[in-house]
Amino acid sequence: MRIATYLHEGRRRCGVVEDAVVRHLPDGASPVEAAFGTSPEGAAVPLADVRLLPPLQPPTIRDFVTFEEHVEGVRRSIDGSSGVPQAWYDAPTFYFTNPYAVIGPYDVVPVPPGSGMLDFELEVAAVIGREGRDLSPEQARDHIVGYTILNDWSARDLQSREMQVGLGPCKGKDTAATLGPYLVTADELEKYRDADGFLRLGLTAEVNGEVVGKDLLSNMSWTFEEMVAYASRGTVVRPGDVLGSGTCGNGGCLAELWGLRGEQSPRPLRPGDTVTLTVEGIGTVSNTVIAGADPVPVPAARRRTRERP
Repeated sequence: MRIATYLHEGRRRCGVVEDAVVRHLPDGASPVEAAFGTSPEGAAVPLADVRLLPPLQPPTIRDFVTFEEHVEGVRRSIDGSSGVPQAWYDAPTFYFTNPYAVIGPYDVVPVPPGSGMLDFELEVAAVIGREGRDLSPEQARDHIVGYTILNDWSARDLQSREMQVGLGPCKGKDTAATLGPYLVTADELEKYRDADGFLRLGLTAEVNGEVVGKDLLSNMSWTFEEMVAYASRGTVVRPGDVLGSGTCGNGGCLAELWGLRGEQSPRPLRPGDTVTLTVEGIGTVSNTVIAGADPVPVPAARRRTRERP
């Protein structure tokens, strides 16, 4: 099943996609509820007549980094280091990103204020359907309701500077995160699962119609079930939570290519550029970059005394 959230005739609805049409669900039904089998009740409406929104508004977004090839390339691009940190191999590391920054599959993307190095990131995200805590990977499979595409837009210049403080990416990842085009239920993708438990989906990234990256989702170093288990360790995952795979390798973002080539080729994204990401079995999202706002000035840190009361 493919679940869409969309605008039609001024109303926000959730519905089930069937070929080139969508049929809306009962008012108030959530995408996660729909994925568990809520039946549509509305007449079929052509997808061409609706505006697709993000398939869900997640309460949290955990973005992992599970592709070794991506880590190698981006690390070289961001701070000039080679190889992969040994700590990366210990566990599927993630950071929390901004759920308020979620945009739809065909929305425009403003350049983050103060950035001149905008980049895309091609990812697949799992969506949690049932609450769980301290799950095993085997238990976690029953807690994943479906999957969607994630484009984790990144201001590489802001990211590079702020991560020198020793914290995770902040404003470098704060302006936009594409989800879409649909929430595809987990059962639809089971046919792609390989013998090791990974989903063997083809991934393609294009900029202005030119292919810049191709990879397989099965090149992840951890399965989504293992990621969910780690995320639930000592805490809870809840319905609607989104867990991103992290950026794929072989051109899943521009920064990886910059690190490998030693130059900004292809160049950073700028207004007018269109990024199109396609994931086998899920669909395609395509966003065009537009000019963003100027940064509101904030002073640098003030040198203070160490006076005590």
